[in-house]
Amino acid sequence: MKNQTHLLYAWPLSADFRSPRVARFWAVLGCLLCLLSTSVALAGVMTREQLVRLYPAPYMIGEKDTAMPVWPIFQPNFQQNVADNQLVGYVFESIDLAPIPGFAGVPFNLLIALDQRGNFLDVRVLSQHEPEFQAGGLGESLLSSFVSQYKGLSLKQSVKILTGFNGTKNVSAEAVQLDGITKATASVAIINQTILSSALMVARKKLGFAEGRNPESIARIKPDMLESHTIGDLIDVGLIKHVVLSNADIEKKFVGSNGSGLDADAIAHSQDTFIDLYMAYVSVPSIGRNLLRETSWKKLQDRLEPGDHAILLMSKGRYSILGDDFIPGSTPERVLLKQDQLPIEMRDLNLDIVLKEDHGVDLGMKFVTVFRINSRAGLDASRPIEFVLPVTREKGIIFPEKIIRDFTFSFTLPARFYTVPESGNQSWVGVWRDKRGEIVVLMIGLAILTLALARQEKLVAHQRRFAAFRNIYLLFTLFFIGWYAQGQLSIVNLTGVLQALIADRSLGYFLYDPMTVILSIYVCASLVLWGRGTFCGWLCPFGALQEFGAKIGRLLKLPQIRLKPKIDSRLKWVKYILLAAILGSSLVSSHITDQIVEVEPFKTAITLNFLRSWPFVMYALGLLVANMFVYKFFCRFLCPLGASLAVLGRFRILDWIPRRNACGTPCQTCRYQCAYQAITHDGKIQYDECFQCLECVVIYANDERCAPLMLEKKRARIIPIQL
Repeated sequence: MKNQTHLLYAWPLSADFRSPRVARFWAVLGCLLCLLSTSVALAGVMTREQLVRLYPAPYMIGEKDTAMPVWPIFQPNFQQNVADNQLVGYVFESIDLAPIPGFAGVPFNLLIALDQRGNFLDVRVLSQHEPEFQAGGLGESLLSSFVSQYKGLSLKQSVKILTGFNGTKNVSAEAVQLDGITKATASVAIINQTILSSALMVARKKLGFAEGRNPESIARIKPDMLESHTIGDLIDVGLIKHVVLSNADIEKKFVGSNGSGLDADAIAHSQDTFIDLYMAYVSVPSIGRNLLRETSWKKLQDRLEPGDHAILLMSKGRYSILGDDFIPGSTPERVLLKQDQLPIEMRDLNLDIVLKEDHGVDLGMKFVTVFRINSRAGLDASRPIEFVLPVTREKGIIFPEKIIRDFTFSFTLPARFYTVPESGNQSWVGVWRDKRGEIVVLMIGLAILTLALARQEKLVAHQRRFAAFRNIYLLFTLFFIGWYAQGQLSIVNLTGVLQALIADRSLGYFLYDPMTVILSIYVCASLVLWGRGTFCGWLCPFGALQEFGAKIGRLLKLPQIRLKPKIDSRLKWVKYILLAAILGSSLVSSHITDQIVEVEPFKTAITLNFLRSWPFVMYALGLLVANMFVYKFFCRFLCPLGASLAVLGRFRILDWIPRRNACGTPCQTCRYQCAYQAITHDGKIQYDECFQCLECVVIYANDERCAPLMLEKKRARIIPIQL
């Protein structure tokens, strides 16, 4: 194999890396990158005057809060001073509170209005730079329709995003399903996280909410942790909470209010029991299996989904935890559940259960009820939970005054019964879980490709077998990675990373798209080993589409144009110029970048399946037609992503294409067969322009196509002398 290390000094197009021309190119690019350091942090753009126009009477917009970037919303009480009016809620911009970048590296900016109960009054899109929602794509109107579904929802509801139905669907009081957007599932997940994160910040600071936790980060009950206890033991060690309130305890709470002395029975029998209450965290195996009979335990397990909790309440006395008008299967009004001051809904399971017998304890309960807490409610097993018993007294007959006093007691589950995640939750975990099937298929596909490229000598040993493998893999790339899993990498991924890094924003937004994360990691690794060709030649869906288009062109006997080396060399500079323009514009104006990146037809052909306005569709189809005449026209001359990979691929550690001394001098077979024109006259490989199609490797191993091998074969042939 010839020594080709000198290629590292010849970027691009075999020009001297230290030549004035290349030096000027890098100087310009360096200046553009320097501009990044002067970029300013994004902030809200709304003024009070603009908000007044958006929310006219009967609303009144107050002055911006000095401690937090929110505007209070009032309803007039016919007072001159705005501060004397009734507070409705707050309006704010998400970019001030939760600037989570989208896939262009720029955060969404949403205008969100929240009332005092944590309900969404309004959600609007102020600005976004997602490629899918730009002009000619899906359009921002689709995004506006999506965020409008949040109006009327509550922060106390868990939100799940699905596709395939029209509008918002309330599953229960604690859960809601939103209609997502096909082709933009990752972007929609980021929007959802932006809305909830910013709204929870306001709710915690202004509305008295507790710290909002994502269900993925909370502690989980150990399903295999089982201790043996009697019911008496469970009560003695505090695993069953026991509270007794007497009539005197209740009366004492009402002293000094209009409710004092209204309960004659409580005054006459002050030491009698008002309520005798037991609470059991019955979904914990060490509690539930020791408290319930086996048949009841199995019934309970059949009614719980993974991550759900169940609380068993038992009571006797003159006050029932269930009112006379309680409807089985509903939520109770006489007992409330809270954690960190945030209400958590529990719903009656309407389950007929039987307790185990314990000869040492006679509970004699009058009411036994099991309540379910949905996994999405965010109940954290590692933190204390509070039970609130609101006791109501009424004074008056026609319009009675209601006086309510709360009785609160808490319970903490011992640490041995649960596990706590080692790291804080990332809301993207649910996205990865939902796409685990696609992830497995992709990982298998990448493993097959890695094995094939690592053992290329066996892969190319049989030309027809190699051709079949390549066609099948390109079909996998086009249909699965591209059109199905939406794994088309783009220059937008690179500009997004640059903008996020310079603005000191997290790259966590990438985690909402598992396909992009996995492919990006794999491509970076392959760049180190083989250069740009692994992605451009095997894993780019639009590249695969072009390759099949070229095959169709040959079947139609269209003329195949091979450009002169000088023209080919100059045209290959265009993609580097486009790359510099895109990187430069991303530092100056995101709107300009949004326009320039449309040079990539990936969004039109792969992401949106050609369902765009006609100029974009005609452009993409025009490139495919050009590819039928000039092989891989876009990839070789126009692709800015390919240019960036060519630059990064210069740091590869392998010159993996085998060469002979005769390659180039005199043999020119591979050079003429290379459709990418990535082989020079002297037989050297231009890895910056190599797409790893392995055609030259196939020729190298074939003694019927490789001239040096054919010559050796001919010389080795023995011709017997006939006498």
